[in-house]
Order: sequence, then structure tokens, then C-alpha cells
Amino acid sequence: MIPQSHIRNFSIIAHIDHGKSTLADRFLELTGTVEKRKMREQVLDMMDLERERGITIKLQPARMEYTYKGERYLLNLIDTPGHVDFAYEVSRSLAAVEGTILLVDASQGAQAQTLANLNLARGQNLIIIPVVNKIDLGHAKVDEAIKEISQLTEVGEEDVIKISAKSGLNVERVLEEVIKKIPAPTGEFEKPLRALIFDSSYDTYKGVIAYIRIVDGEIKRGDKVEMFASGVQTEVIEVGVFRPMLVKIETLRAGETGYVATGLKEIGQCRVGDTIISPKRGQSPFKMGTVPVILPLPGYKEPSPLIFASFYPVDANDYDLLKDGLAKLNLSDASLVYELESCEGLGRGFRCGFLGMLHLEIVSERLKREYDLDLVTTSPSVSYRILDDSQRGYQVISSASDFPDASRFAET
Repeated sequence: MIPQSHIRNFSIIAHIDHGKSTLADRFLELTGTVEKRKMREQVLDMMDLERERGITIKLQPARMEYTYKGERYLLNLIDTPGHVDFAYEVSRSLAAVEGTILLVDASQGAQAQTLANLNLARGQNLIIIPVVNKIDLGHAKVDEAIKEISQLTEVGEEDVIKISAKSGLNVERVLEEVIKKIPAPTGEFEKPLRALIFDSSYDTYKGVIAYIRIVDGEIKRGDKVEMFASGVQTEVIEVGVFRPMLVKIETLRAGETGYVATGLKEIGQCRVGDTIISPKRGQSPFKMGTVPVILPLPGYKEPSPLIFASFYPVDANDYDLLKDGLAKLNLSDASLVYELESCEGLGRGFRCGFLGMLHLEIVSERLKREYDLDLVTTSPSVSYRILDDSQRGYQVISSASDFPDASRFAET
């Protein structure tokens, strides 16, 4: 068993198309996590949509082992998207790690999402390892990129690592810097279980599968656990790790990242951001006044939708399938929000909120592919806050059909 002092949890963040997935590929090769005959480009991009478009849509964890100076280390990586529409994926991954690699394309320099992701990482007080990628490109501006990222991260230019993720040049040094600079997790095995759910998916046989970071305690198959927010208790069907496919193991301990098959069939009972705890609260060393309690882990700030559109099934009999599909997509995409809506011409459907046009496009395509649905999608719109003439407060309008007569409101 690898000791906790030899565990490192980290992610890769960058602007879109700066080489995150390619760097993750090299890590998996270097550590022997994926056999060479099974390697392919963007191996952590699991969805066909990701591979077709060449972008990362979902965060994806991977567990690697690496020998440094004769000692074995456990490296838990979370690869993240770069597009702004999937920034919520990045924020959730950063809450499950102690450090991150900030990757910058030498030919493009720091861009909008580079800065946004850097601010997210700083907000979590993470160790940041600056890396300049694609230094072998003919039009690369390596010195400019190094100077830029050095100023952003407030480190010396000599500490910025220069790599080519495509060729593997200097990639091993990045792994060594992860081991040297990112601290080991600080959780304690002896304390009652506390695990943060940073992502989830659904399996027909195993129910909700929670992707977790164990902060304190340990968890194994057959344990009774409780979802802190919902209060639902269940028995663990299976625990495992990401290599990068799901692989069963006996026990997950403090500091590790893995998954738990909860067996829960009601999706709302296990939500991203919740804390999985031991139901034996009376044994907890945490106290509030004189009553021993287990304190939940900080969750996530819920994102606010920026655009809205409605989905209606072409066949009215597919309404329940659409409802089930949205619920299951919401498990793996917590930034998707939706509510029931009906229309005289189109029947029953759902009004959905998205973080951007690409987010809308991806959700629509996943519903069609994964659930074989034919959908009518309304034109995207934005919300308005309207102050009525009585000055009683603001009313939120999400549909043009709900917009009141101009004489009835003071401002928008």
C-alpha cells in the first residue's frame, strides 16, 4: 500500500486547444497506466462527441503510479475542459485536488480561459505549476509565453517548464515537479468518513455512481453510508478507481480519488457537491457545542444559466424518456438546469438553462444520441429582470411570451 505521504492529487487547466488532453496522454504512457497497444489520441475523452470535435467536454479522472528516486507515488489526475461553457467542470475538479498544472500554448500565449482558470485555482489556494506547451512549433513564441505566464503566476522564468506534449519532450519533468511541489493530502484514516462528490454518472444495475475524493476515513464494499444533504442511507455496492476505466478495488482511503456505486435509483438522492459520511454520527470527533456532529465539506457555488431554450419530444409518447434523459444528464452535468413547460402547439417539454451556445448544442446532441430522441428545440433566449411599476421588486422573464406590456414596468 502506498502511504498517504506519497499521494498527489492534481489537475490540468488551460484555455481550449492548448494541449491538456495530449499532455494527459503522455502521463498515461509514462506511468504505464494504459498499455501502448491500447493508446490512442485523447484517451481520456470518453465520449464520441469529444473525439469528433477535438474538445474536452467532461472532466475525467485517472489514477497513475510513478516511481521517483526509487519510491512509488500514487498520482490522481483530473483532466478538465478548456471551453468557457464547461467552466463548472473545472471548478469541481479543483475542489478535489491540492495542485494544478497551468498549461499555455507557446504559439498563442495566455488567453481568456487561462486567466479565468488561474483565478479559480487561486481561489482554492492550490499550488500552481506553470508549463509552456508546443515549444517545437515553428511559429512558437516561447520566450514571450514564458515571460507572460511567469508574471501571471508570480514565479521566476526559470521555474516555467517548457515542453512538447505531442513529442513527449520534457514531460517527465512535469511529473517530477508535481511530486516535489504539490503537497500530500492531509486527511486522517481514523476519523469518520467524509467524501466529496465531485461528479457522478448512472448505471442501470449499480444506480448512481458517485465520483469522490476521500477527505477523512475510508470506504469499502458493504459499508453503510449516508448522503449528508438528503439524509438518505445506502449500502455501498462497489468501490474502485479510474485507470482510466472503472476498476474495482477493496478500499478507498483518506486522500484518494475514486468512485462509489451507491445502488441508489432515485437520482436526486445523490447530488454533486454533497458529502458522503458514515451514518454513525455520534462517533465523530467534530463537535458543534456539546453535540458531536460531522461537518459537511464545502460544496460548489451553483452556476447561473446564461441562455435558455426548450426541448419538446416530436413524439409525445417520448416525454418520459426525455424527462429521464435530462435527469441522468444532470448527474454528469450539474450546470444543466431544467423545469417542466407546456405549450399548446408542442405539448409537454422542458425549459432548460445553459452556460452558453456550445453547452446547449452538446446537451441537445447527447439527448439525441444517447436516448434516441427526436426533439424540437426552441430558439435560444436570455432572461430579463423587470422592475414593475409598483416598485415591489424584480420579476424574472425567461420567455418572450411572458414579457408584460411596456407600460407595466419601470426598468429592465
